[in-house]
Amino acid sequence: MRLRPMLLGVATAALLVPAAQVTAAAPAVAHPFGPPATALVDVAGTEVTITWQAAEDDWVALGQSLGAFEDPSAGAVDTTLTGEQKLARSPAVNRYLTDRIAITQAGRTCPVTLLPLQDLLRQGARLRFDCPEPVTEIEVRLAALTDLHTAYRTVLTSDGPMTPSQALFTSAAATHRVSLTGSGRPIAGLPLAAGAAVAVAGSIAMLLTWRRLRRRRTA
Repeated sequence: MRLRPMLLGVATAALLVPAAQVTAAAPAVAHPFGPPATALVDVAGTEVTITWQAAEDDWVALGQSLGAFEDPSAGAVDTTLTGEQKLARSPAVNRYLTDRIAITQAGRTCPVTLLPLQDLLRQGARLRFDCPEPVTEIEVRLAALTDLHTAYRTVLTSDGPMTPSQALFTSAAATHRVSLTGSGRPIAGLPLAAGAAVAVAGSIAMLLTWRRLRRRRTA
């Protein structure tokens, strides 16, 4: 399903500027058959961060479904805040994200903290998970938007090593197990400082060998 540019422009403007028309625009512009939402996972020890990003019009549809925007027909509308700010301040939106994006490790849920939703359209929603053990293998659940339409999906990737290298989350497959061994961490059994020391020692050894060979040639 291809969106009409005019409708997409209305959705984006509704989030970026104060607009009472956001509730009227949302149902027309949501596009479950468009490009998927994306999620980026990052690991540091026992901490996992997921950055989830959706298209502007999908944020509009989500905000409307959760009551983040006022209904102009029901009363006054606050025009001092942008649609993006209303999404960020909505307790329902905050709960939705932490309910539908989750991580478990060895059957145990990793507690989640939703980081402040700032510059939502560019930065996405960032969630931090504190797992009980250093992360090597986890189960990730990404079920956002699929309650609005089963055609929605999210693609998970990582900046570091991940197996599989990407995972597709759908209404029928909302949870995937991924391995992130080595992602964001030094090699097992070799602390970062020790690794640096080995590298320096190797460089010194090569330099000394080169000097000895040079002396032999000039002798």
